Amino acid sequence: MGNREDSIVLKKAFEFALKIIALNKELINNNEFVLSKQVLRSGTSIGANINEALGGVSTKDFQHKLSIALKEANETEYWLKLLKFSETAETEILLNEIIEIRKILTAIILTSKSNNK
Repeated sequence: MGNREDSIVLKKAFEFALKIIALNKELINNNEFVLSKQVLRSGTSIGANINEALGGVSTKDFQHKLSIALKEANETEYWLKLLKFSETAETEILLNEIIEIRKILTAIILTSKSNNK
């Protein structure tokens, strides 16, 4: 459905996932195991779902996988806010990045749906 090499949102999600992995290591070093697993799981699955969407077999499959990526982005934002407001970790930069990724995903999904009416 799309070109992985040219996908800006996939590149952003990949770079974001690398930062989430680093955050996870920091959290584990501070003995925060539960939230570290939650944010690691949701934060790294965004890119995986985008990657699957780009290899989708149909427009419906593409939209479905991107919708899952968007749900994971929403969940990741929740965990990052929880970490920020509980003063467990500094997450302001990551919060800004996940908001940007969410906006891009939303725009792609809406455009894809409007093009297929």
